[in-house]
Amino acid sequence: MNPDAQKLWRAPRWALAVLLAVLGMLGPFSIDTYLPAFAGIADSLAATPVQMQQTLSAYLFGFAFMSLFHGAISDSLGRRPVVLWGLAAFTLASIGCAASQNIGQLVFFRAMQGLSTGAGIVVARAVVRDMFAPTQAQKVMSQITIYFGVAPAVAPIIGGWLFVHFNWHSIFWFLTALGVTLWVANYKLLPETLHLTHRQPFNARNLMQGYWQLGSDPRFLLLALASGVPFNGMFLYVLSAPAFLGQHLGLAPTQFFWFFVLSIGGIMAGAWVSGRVAGRLAPKQQIKYGFLIMLLIAMTNLGANLLFKADVSWALIPIAIFSFGWAMMVPVVTLLVLDLHPARRGMASSLQAFIASTANGFVAGIIAPLVMHSTVAMAAVSLAMMCVGLLAWIYLRRRWPDIGQYVVHPSP
Repeated sequence: MNPDAQKLWRAPRWALAVLLAVLGMLGPFSIDTYLPAFAGIADSLAATPVQMQQTLSAYLFGFAFMSLFHGAISDSLGRRPVVLWGLAAFTLASIGCAASQNIGQLVFFRAMQGLSTGAGIVVARAVVRDMFAPTQAQKVMSQITIYFGVAPAVAPIIGGWLFVHFNWHSIFWFLTALGVTLWVANYKLLPETLHLTHRQPFNARNLMQGYWQLGSDPRFLLLALASGVPFNGMFLYVLSAPAFLGQHLGLAPTQFFWFFVLSIGGIMAGAWVSGRVAGRLAPKQQIKYGFLIMLLIAMTNLGANLLFKADVSWALIPIAIFSFGWAMMVPVVTLLVLDLHPARRGMASSLQAFIASTANGFVAGIIAPLVMHSTVAMAAVSLAMMCVGLLAWIYLRRRWPDIGQYVVHPSP
């Protein structure tokens, strides 16, 4: 924690949480705003469904690759420069997407968006631990998750409206304007939170030592799997939204927001619960309850899809409850990851995002196209991905029982 934290931010804690959440919201906006326009973009650019899916996977793999470096660079050069350069690059990439004349250009500039967008969410996590002690950090991380949840609920509404009233290019011009706005806001408001005495040398040897230190720590890898892979149990449905919502449930593009409102409502509610129990409930208990909720609802979802034809009257509810369970435990797991090696918090955030984003890209590029034709297949894969995270957590707890054992009480 930065010893000068109290001097760097004198406004209310929630205001910093809003600023950091808005940074993190850029990622969901980059995905969810253009989902309602999938069919329109495909028609305009003469693209196949598989090619359109690659605009998602290119973004996610770009995000995953550069996530390896955003946090590590911020450990050396500071948090603020990485955020500002990332936002500038995102804005230029969005212009490229808006001006794309064929599917190849769109895939390329989507990859460029992915390479730059991760700076926001990766660095925001490190800023939280720069500025707050553990219990306060959990509350702020929960607040960020709540505010962060607004983006996927609002983004498809905006994207659908822009597509219907203008054209698909306007969606990316909107993202361009958003990038400019965020750059100006962070230039004026975001302080440099990494203390000079906490900075790491910026050279290849030190970076390689850090990557080895974290990558060879099984506790880190298991925690990253426990938080990142289960997310795809819900994210699979986001990636498959055009097929799941449009084909299976018969919703029009302008009605997609019902899915996002319910699922993001689950995330916001789970994050709120996580913040309320910070300092009262041991992290291991909070994580246990989150996984239990996800396990029970994922099994119920699979059973319902095996027995009944998916219908909009019930098919969205299990995803919302699954999202609640994930959001209840993920702020705690994220802080456990960041505190394993305090001198490498930026790098830890990078690697955690890389593992999660690699899983997201794999699901977007390979899994989702294979299963989106069947609601039963989607429900089964959702359950399987949740089980990967659950097994990682169970093994971690048995091998290192002290992880997440104790409540960290707030300081007076």
